[in-house]
Amino acid sequence: MAGKPFCQNGQDTEQAAQSGLGARAMAYGRLPLPADLNWLWVVGAVLCAVLALMVLTGLSLTLAYTPDATLAFGSVEGIERRLPAGWLLRAMHMTGASFFMLALYIHLLRGLYYRSYQPPRMGVWLSGCVLLVMAMVTAFAGYVLPWGQMSYWGADVAGKAVGALPLIGGWLEGVFLGGDTPGTPTLHRMFALHFGLAFLIMAMVVGHITAVHARGSSSPSGRPITQTGALPFHPYFTVRDMLATVLVALGFVAVLCFWPDIIVESANYRPANPLHTPADIEPEWYFLPFYGMMQAVPFKLGGLLLSGGAVAVLFAVPWLDRAAGSLRPVPTMVKAGALFLLVVSAVATACAGLHHMQGGWLLVARLGMVGYYAYFVLYLPLCSRWQQGKTA
Repeated sequence: MAGKPFCQNGQDTEQAAQSGLGARAMAYGRLPLPADLNWLWVVGAVLCAVLALMVLTGLSLTLAYTPDATLAFGSVEGIERRLPAGWLLRAMHMTGASFFMLALYIHLLRGLYYRSYQPPRMGVWLSGCVLLVMAMVTAFAGYVLPWGQMSYWGADVAGKAVGALPLIGGWLEGVFLGGDTPGTPTLHRMFALHFGLAFLIMAMVVGHITAVHARGSSSPSGRPITQTGALPFHPYFTVRDMLATVLVALGFVAVLCFWPDIIVESANYRPANPLHTPADIEPEWYFLPFYGMMQAVPFKLGGLLLSGGAVAVLFAVPWLDRAAGSLRPVPTMVKAGALFLLVVSAVATACAGLHHMQGGWLLVARLGMVGYYAYFVLYLPLCSRWQQGKTA
């Protein structure tokens, strides 16, 4: 009898916790969103689904991976050949990385086109930019872990690029590589970075979504939700998100099963050889624009600053375009044309990076770099002044 009140209190506490979770879930489902949201707003849900897949497959792969320069490549081969469904786990993880970065870039372009960085959503934009940097660092660390030819020489190129920084470059290169050349210390650092950042990204995603809910979602029209009309998140948008996730899953399976060469670098299926430099050292496709910018400048420090600045400039976008609530909207053709030129410039720079500046590719890379930066340092400020009714 003495234990009965205690048990009853425990049941009450559990019921209260369950009711609290249920209340929060219901509040999440009733979240009002602008009625004019289009299909570009489903990319966030796709990113969450792919991130969950990446974490689950990554945790499974860590059970058999060995971060040692003499054992890493063999452990990856063992995963693919001896671990039950290991080949599938690794293929899903590799394909997921490309799909995640592609969806992240689309999400970023949607924010630029619809000006989702304007107040009161500056915090949402900045947290998204932090997520982009974290995802890029995590992806690069994961690229090094298989310790194939491209993994080794990619780490070597990155270490030398970091070493080009004045004053602290040599120290940073030593911290990055753990020595004079890539080796076991480098793998330990990349493994810890890849593993730890994955969970930090999950926490950051929760913070990003919380910021969206606190500030409200942007909309294609840019008008307040009171003018566009509101619909609850469930079922109007959850159904759309689930359908988009299923469609992306079909594309994911198609690439995984029928076109793996799109995302697989054959040279990385050869073990790392410090004595043999590959004829073509190239990163994954989602790093190619920045790799092209790095190569387009004849000295290492300038290339490093310009390639890093291509990401850093995203953090300055809310201050480059300050025409919040302007009564003079930018014509759709102008916005679409500017964004199209931005994408073309990035693709051109990526293609030049793929061809290592041979022949006319050096000119293509420099023109692409100029077009990329022109969007941020010329188009956004000038467009902002025009919207505010100012003359240059």
